[in-house]
Parts: sequence; C-alpha cells; structure tokens
Amino acid sequence: MLQKFGFTQYESQVYEAILAQDEPLDATTIVNASNVPKAKIYEVLNRMIDKGIVLTTMDGKKKLYMAVDLQTVIHKIKLDFEKDIDSLKQYKIKRTFTDEHIWTLKDESSIASNIEQLIEEADSSILFLAWNERMETYRNLLEQKEEQGVYVEVLAVGGMESSLTRKYSLIPLLDAPEPSQLLIVDDAYLLFAGLENESWKAIKTMSKPIVKAMTDYFYHDVALTQITKKYGDQLLQDEEIERLLTRLIY
Repeated sequence: MLQKFGFTQYESQVYEAILAQDEPLDATTIVNASNVPKAKIYEVLNRMIDKGIVLTTMDGKKKLYMAVDLQTVIHKIKLDFEKDIDSLKQYKIKRTFTDEHIWTLKDESSIASNIEQLIEEADSSILFLAWNERMETYRNLLEQKEEQGVYVEVLAVGGMESSLTRKYSLIPLLDAPEPSQLLIVDDAYLLFAGLENESWKAIKTMSKPIVKAMTDYFYHDVALTQITKKYGDQLLQDEEIERLLTRLIY
C-alpha cells in the first residue's frame, strides 16, 4: 500500500498489519500478522517510528505499537512531497563549461518552461523582449528578481504596467509584427523564440558571438523605441525613414 510513496515492502506490510487491528500490538504479534522476519521487525519498526507513522508506548515491560491513522499519513506524505518539490525548485546546478551548440525547441509549453527557468536561475542580469501578453506571464517573477538585486531590463511590445525600474514600452507605429521573445541571462544564456506557421519555435544557446549579437539587437530595439516614442510623428513624415522602419520590428 505504501510502497508507491517511498516506503519499503516490509514497512508497508507492518503498517497494514498494525492498522488492521483495533488495539496496540507487540513485536511478536506484528511478526505473525505481517510476515516480516523476526530478525528484521525491530529495524523496520524503528524506521517507521522515525518517519512518524507508527506510535510506541510501554505497557509494563512490554513495548506496544500503534499505527497513525491513514488520513494523517496521507496528509504527511502530501506535506513531505510539497516540501521536497520546493527544495527541488531552489536547487541550482552551476555550469562549469561553455556550450557553443545551438539547441532548438518546438513546443510552446517547453519554451515557456525554459524561459521561466532561465529567469529563475539568473544571478546578475536579465534582458527580455516580448509582446505584452507574453511578458505579463513573467512579470511577477521579473519583479522578484529585481528585488533580489538582479539587473532587469525589459522591452514590452504593446506596453505593460510594472514596478520594474528599467522597462520600455513599444507601441508599433505601423502594422503589428509577428510576435517574438528574446531572453538574455547573465550575459551568457540566450533564448530566442518566434512564430513559424502559427507554431512557436525557439533556439537556445550559450554561444558567445550569438549572445553578444542578440544583446546588441536588444539595445538596438530599446534605442529605436525611445527614438520613435519621442520623434515618431516626424519620422513617419519622411518616406525613406518610413520605408526603413517597416523593415524593422515595427
């Protein structure tokens, strides 16, 4: 019964044997009821006491055992599992090598998970460009990282309300472009995603030349955002400038 939840076969047999009785049992009775070898019974019982699913008391010179009720055990297993998940979320493995490969991702949920993981693991800096509905998904996490001292700079196409210190909002002057997402973390990790045939696809890399080039791309768009925000009406009056703008992210 309990083997699926990390308990041994003997522990499961002992727990079921004790739980089936309405009164406390001694070790000899548990051996007979559980089919656990006598040589192993005290070792098993002590482990179960340590795990908090068996209670013990003394009745004269005899030691008696009683099982914690099943609902309490279920609650304990659930709490322990949630605690382990929280610990796993905090666990970080620092890379000690540089991976120059370019990896591809084709599943939207996988791309989203990778973006969230990269943001969570950021130590020093986060640069993030995305359309507002995508940016909103990570807004709380980005704000938390900034509060932790990570340098965060974002460019939200379509605009976004946020407490972030360094945020830019790009309102496209012309037809809305195809959505994309660009994330650069710690000047070392890059993920770029875009739509292809209505499906999200992405690349992920630590290649230094690509990370540097896309960092320049990010600041290129930030600069254009600020320029068009201030001089957009004037720029669109110039046909040549308007033609050039249509070839950019606008």
